[in-house]
Amino acid sequence: MRVDVLTILPGFFESPLRFGMIRSAIEKKKLKVGIHDLRSYSQDRIVDDYPYGGGAGMVLKAEPVLAAVEDLKKRNTTTLLFTPGGRTLDQRLLAGLSQKKHLLLICGRYKAIDQRVKEFIDPVLVSIGDYVLSGGEIGALILIDGVARLLPGVLRDPDSARTDSFSSRILDCPYYTRPRVVRRRSVPRVLLSGNHRAIQRWRKKASLKTTIEKRPDLLKKKSFNREEVSIILEVLHERGRLQSWRYDNRLFQDD
Repeated sequence: MRVDVLTILPGFFESPLRFGMIRSAIEKKKLKVGIHDLRSYSQDRIVDDYPYGGGAGMVLKAEPVLAAVEDLKKRNTTTLLFTPGGRTLDQRLLAGLSQKKHLLLICGRYKAIDQRVKEFIDPVLVSIGDYVLSGGEIGALILIDGVARLLPGVLRDPDSARTDSFSSRILDCPYYTRPRVVRRRSVPRVLLSGNHRAIQRWRKKASLKTTIEKRPDLLKKKSFNREEVSIILEVLHERGRLQSWRYDNRLFQDD
């Protein structure tokens, strides 16, 4: 995969690209990243101006962005623009983007970007959350990191990515490693049993329990099989919340 990033702060990416999973993907030649200075597509290197109609803040000009996109875009390019009005970046979107051959990421800055950029190039609009940052550079790094670890051959064990939180639309279960006892608190006995079926069920139950406690909203976005519904009911019964969930959650309305 190739990822090209359009930004007015090319130096912002120098250090992050040299570490972690992004570096690993680049070294394994699974990923190429190009950073492009938007100012180089403006004759006077000015890329912002005052908004028509007045008001505070500056607006990123259309001409440099359009020129850059025309220069960098290829036949198989998927162009993305980071903006508060975009689709929330989640694991499902990352998985889809990891199947692409070329991503072109446009990092906005200032108050806004000229609306005509969206109208002319029709990019995929992406948001990393309901908050405001100074620009799209941090969002671009998040997206690159999230996509890089999903590329075949980057992770040593592909199952690691498949079992991450949100990969199955719920949170992952807790994990433990050596030593067996830490400050008199031991690893759950079932994980030491060698019974793979029991371990798998424990992990599924722990995952669903964590989701119910931390992110119950995720349950409404996922379909469950019979075993998973049984485990959810078991968890709710243990917590004394079964009756309220039967009537408040769509999953149990027909029970």
